[in-house]
Amino acid sequence: MFKTFVKALEIQEIRKRLLFTLLMMVIVRIGCQIPTPGINPEAVSSWLSSLSQNTGFNFFNTITGNSFSTMSIFALSISPYITSSIIVQLLTIAIPKLEELSKEGEEGRKTINNITRYLTIALALIQSVSMAIGFGSNYLTNYTWYNVIIIGVIMTAGSAFLMWIGEQITDRGLGNGISIILLINILSSLPNDFRTMYAQFIDGRVWWLGIIIAVVILALIFGLVVFVVYLQDGERKVPVQYAQRMSGRRLVGGQASSIPIKVNTAGVIPVIFASSLLSMPAIIGGFMGVNTTTPTTTWGHIIKGLSQSSWCNPDEPIYTLGLIIYVLLLIFFAYFYTSITFNPMEVANNLKKQGGFVPGIRPGKPTSDFIEKILNKVIIIGAIGLLIIAIIPIILTGITGVGSSLCFFGTSLIIIVGVIIETLKQAESMMVVRNYKGFLND
Repeated sequence: MFKTFVKALEIQEIRKRLLFTLLMMVIVRIGCQIPTPGINPEAVSSWLSSLSQNTGFNFFNTITGNSFSTMSIFALSISPYITSSIIVQLLTIAIPKLEELSKEGEEGRKTINNITRYLTIALALIQSVSMAIGFGSNYLTNYTWYNVIIIGVIMTAGSAFLMWIGEQITDRGLGNGISIILLINILSSLPNDFRTMYAQFIDGRVWWLGIIIAVVILALIFGLVVFVVYLQDGERKVPVQYAQRMSGRRLVGGQASSIPIKVNTAGVIPVIFASSLLSMPAIIGGFMGVNTTTPTTTWGHIIKGLSQSSWCNPDEPIYTLGLIIYVLLLIFFAYFYTSITFNPMEVANNLKKQGGFVPGIRPGKPTSDFIEKILNKVIIIGAIGLLIIAIIPIILTGITGVGSSLCFFGTSLIIIVGVIIETLKQAESMMVVRNYKGFLND
């Protein structure tokens, strides 16, 4: 691994991309430390501490790299971009014009990306201004319409800047830029998460019991990491045979190949989308002052039911219904995202044009139906794998009642391992072109 990494650094293009990515990551973390002018950070921090059991805020704070709790200029992070991506992709199915654009190749994707960018700016502006108005005189140093607008513009600019950084990393760095920003934000929260886990599980117990608990936790983490790696690398290969044909004066074709279909085709997208949607009601309720600890209103009960720390609690089993919603959302986004990124009919048509066929299956629509049938089976396996990783920590939290420190641990692991593997694969593909051994085959 070390030798392969050294060889990678010897390649100028990879070295430049890696350094550019690291530079962008440093800029992101610096921006997360710059407070937004006009907000009283101490008052906001005190208020957020009172909402520590609200997992909607916990998840939002995690994906922002704790910049939300400090109300930095990157307080919104890339959450408006994630939300706008969900909206645009849903509209792609509902609006025929957008569906046509998505099928027009590179130009169509550019148009959809521009729509996503503009919607991101609009959502960021609405969220930031609403947040500033919601803070009011209690959390703003000077509650005036001018100050509200300034805060809205600064936070919107911060979110837009992060979106731009993500696109630059995708184009000039290593990996998917938005995923890299999520990765660095989550990694920045891990030390505090481990301290919280130590305080909840180990601190204050007899030494031998603390060691046993630590070993069990480490074994659980290791097992989840291994499972995520296998899930990310697993694939179902559809055999393909190419017919022999004359090309000029040569006979070409006749070789056997395969179409790899990844088990986890959608990657970490279903987890991010499902968790983001479930966290929105909790965040809105928090700004509205809704009591979710001991709710007395219908809205409070709904928000608590959508909070992961309330699930699998033997004392309050009714709130576990929120887990069912989470499962359905994750499966839905697994199918939905795959349907956008993988088109069986397009694959079948390309095979037909190249003289390829699946043994025993007629070319054209029968091949498309065959691939789609396999794809549907593979997607459900990948979704179940994601659910296992995400739900195990939630179940342990609900049963043991130790707080919400473990709730998003599975989700974080999926994002961390998934992004790292995809980034390494991109670096590997660049090295293979130059006849170097890849990271994943070392």
